Amino acid sequence: MLAAHRFVRRFSTTTVTFNKLKIAIIGQSQFGAEVYKLLRNQNHKVVGVFTVPDIQGRPDPLAQTAGQDGVEVFKLSRWRKKGHTLPEVLEQYQSVGAELNVLPYCTQFIPMEVISHPKHQTICYHPSILPRHRGASAINWTLIQGDKKAGFSIFWADDGLDTGPLILQKTCTVLPDDTVDSIYNRFLYPQGILAMGEAVQLVADGNVPKIKQKKEGATYDPIMKKELAQINWDMTAQEIHNFIRGNDKLPGAWAKINGEQITLFGSHLWTRSVIPRGQDVDVSGMTRRGIVHRDGLCLFGNDGKPLNVGQLQFDSGRMIPASKYGQQEEELQLELSDEEKQIETKLKVIWSGILGCSHIDVDTDFFKMGARSMDVVRLIEEVRSKCGDIQLQSEEVYMATTFDQFVKTVILRGRGIDMKKPFSYNAVIQEVNNMEVRFPNQLFINNEFVDSSDGKTFDTVNPTDETVICQVAKGTKEDVDYAVDAAHVALSEGDWGKMNARDRGYILSKVADLMEQHVEELATIESIDSGAVYTLALKTHVGMSIDTFRYFAGWCDKIQGKTIPINNARPSRNLTYTKREPIGVCGIVTPWNYPLMMLAWKLSSCLAAGNTVVLKPAQVTPLTSLKFAELSVHAGFPDGVINIIPGSGSVVGQAIADHPLVRKVGFTGSTPIGKTIMESAAKSNVKKVSLELGGKSPLIIFSDCDLESAVRYGCSSVFFNKGENCIAAGRLFVEESIHDEFVSCVVDEVKKMKIGDPLDRATDHGPQNHRAHFQGLLDYCNKGVDEGATLVYGGKSVDRSGLFLYPTVFTDVEDDMFVAQEESFGPIMIISKFSDGDVEGVIHRANQTEYGLASGVFTKDISKALYVADKLEAGTVFINTYNKTDVAAPFGGFKQSGFGKDLGEEALNEYLKTKAITIEY
Repeated sequence: MLAAHRFVRRFSTTTVTFNKLKIAIIGQSQFGAEVYKLLRNQNHKVVGVFTVPDIQGRPDPLAQTAGQDGVEVFKLSRWRKKGHTLPEVLEQYQSVGAELNVLPYCTQFIPMEVISHPKHQTICYHPSILPRHRGASAINWTLIQGDKKAGFSIFWADDGLDTGPLILQKTCTVLPDDTVDSIYNRFLYPQGILAMGEAVQLVADGNVPKIKQKKEGATYDPIMKKELAQINWDMTAQEIHNFIRGNDKLPGAWAKINGEQITLFGSHLWTRSVIPRGQDVDVSGMTRRGIVHRDGLCLFGNDGKPLNVGQLQFDSGRMIPASKYGQQEEELQLELSDEEKQIETKLKVIWSGILGCSHIDVDTDFFKMGARSMDVVRLIEEVRSKCGDIQLQSEEVYMATTFDQFVKTVILRGRGIDMKKPFSYNAVIQEVNNMEVRFPNQLFINNEFVDSSDGKTFDTVNPTDETVICQVAKGTKEDVDYAVDAAHVALSEGDWGKMNARDRGYILSKVADLMEQHVEELATIESIDSGAVYTLALKTHVGMSIDTFRYFAGWCDKIQGKTIPINNARPSRNLTYTKREPIGVCGIVTPWNYPLMMLAWKLSSCLAAGNTVVLKPAQVTPLTSLKFAELSVHAGFPDGVINIIPGSGSVVGQAIADHPLVRKVGFTGSTPIGKTIMESAAKSNVKKVSLELGGKSPLIIFSDCDLESAVRYGCSSVFFNKGENCIAAGRLFVEESIHDEFVSCVVDEVKKMKIGDPLDRATDHGPQNHRAHFQGLLDYCNKGVDEGATLVYGGKSVDRSGLFLYPTVFTDVEDDMFVAQEESFGPIMIISKFSDGDVEGVIHRANQTEYGLASGVFTKDISKALYVADKLEAGTVFINTYNKTDVAAPFGGFKQSGFGKDLGEEALNEYLKTKAITIEY
């Protein structure tokens, strides 16, 4: 009816005349005030308002609103005494001459002499779907009893309790975490006001129904009071959750926690895949102990299932985040500026106006002075409009109930200060490389450094002298589950999933800046943990890592979809467009040769695409990854976005590959392990995989090359980073006419290399990464000799402590030898000769491998170089250079060297999914 009238009023030039009534409004609260305004806007005449007396000098909103309009207001503490209507009250009521009584939200008992007195009698609002939940606590019981639908009824008042004939009803869905406040503010309040106006107009127009309430489903529920709100723990988690939210915010469900009465607010069912970790607390009547953790207080029903509450309130009225329970609170002293003192004065005026109290001191409690939920909304809006657009959340008001606490909250928010606990961890501190280095040695989960679930650790060893650097927490499958859960929540519920792409880019740039500020410390840690030569670590291990994060920071807000022309559905038209979206939680497993750089290569593109991540560094080189985790917190990555779990591949890596919530795995390592990851990915949830695996990269050197350059780059192609380089030239093919000269020059260059402490700035060649790898290289050299290859130089350990191997050169290597087929991943040059002019033959030999990661060719004949480059089966081809990787150039292999790309724009494709959307119009 109302909608139809609005239609006429909008589009018709004729005047619409409503039938008007003389109305008495009996009730209170802001709801009553809004109904009053609506009825007056509809040109009904409100002849009198009957409401409750002032509370602590504060008039009820209905009384205040009506009084401002000059409408007669009667403030009655009661209508009856000993069951009989008070004559003076009845006389006052009858004096206004109402034709209809409207009870918008009346909590008083109104006598039948008043109910039936007007010509049209009395209509009443009730916040439930009658006949269910009659009584004053209808909203509470709707939630406590787990109703799927909520709503309100407008009915004809009679001599029963909410039993009169119905005029209209409206319903809404009860959401999983609805509380009394949320369902009231979302639906019952705004829609109820409009429905009261609709019902009054139905009465005025003579079209009002009288629908008898059904007997089926009728319930009467008692008023919820504090003594009834104690939680019975012999219920399921769902039932307990319903009970808590059904009493939120009033009267508040309570329990005995560690012996004291605590009221619980902000309940939701714990649907995450892991039980949170934290501090146990005793909850009287609950079969197991509660857990105070970073996101609240975890509780359990009799079915063993968990639920979580977000806020706790003590008997004193003070409210705290549940995550802070049991923690020692430090008294915060603030020195206010002159401008902030003015804000404090304004806040005092705001409180005085809302509370109707002229005297506000530091201990004045907002809620003990009679403030209600609508006053919280008013307080927030007045602070925003009068105090420099400082924006608060309602929970912050509930957490700071006294004036002193509230002033501190507002001032800190105005300063842009987050009251979160400062980030800290127990650092390993060492004096090394003429500096103090500090780094973590625990797992990094949800922006915290924590011990492994079983408390186990492992040693990480300095390959220079094989001393133990420190013990590192050794991750478990349970730790991976916990980290994946944190990453999933960060994306699906946390700030990261809601963040603008440009803001993500800022954080990636920030972490690059922090890495640059700590470049010497990072390079030092990389040297002692992996054996990397310090000067190389500065330039490549750390330097390229910084460049990579900066490069992908620029991509964050440039990930775009397309509009695609498709056949139109005539006579309509169609628009199809694509969106590039993050895949979800990604698992990343990095190798030990470039611990930080491999993290950067994969993590930067993964994060730029908007994903979250659980990363496992190599067990033998975890330290720079953990130091990066520390810097990521300071850069501003939200909780759960980055998680780093050191440990074994068989446990941590396998758990990542198997996890059903991990949607992508990025791996750099051996081909056999890559195959295992593919199998696990297929069996678990068909997760996406990108693999950078083994290599046996050929380098072809023609006789028409620049020999000096070929020798220099040839040595670099093999011995760079001690040969622990995924694209290292695994086999050099040298044209016969320059073979002997090339070998002689290489040996001369190798003899010049200084072998020693990687922290010595003059060192060219440091220790191999770890003992097992070092022994494997010695075995590899022995195998080459046994097969008949000529050992020209090296092939043995250096006579000193540590894992030092002489750079090694083999010649006369035939195609069927072990050393010609298998990767050494160490400083071992394998040289084979090919006949002069046999271009096709050497290409064939170069491609006779199952690997295809990188390759190279040296020749001054550019046509020959390009021809060979076209024919080589490798993801990267270098011409007259080697090891020239760049953050903008895609990197990845063919065949059993894997698939997928790191670096460049193509790397983003590994961490994105494309969604096509088609619209018809």
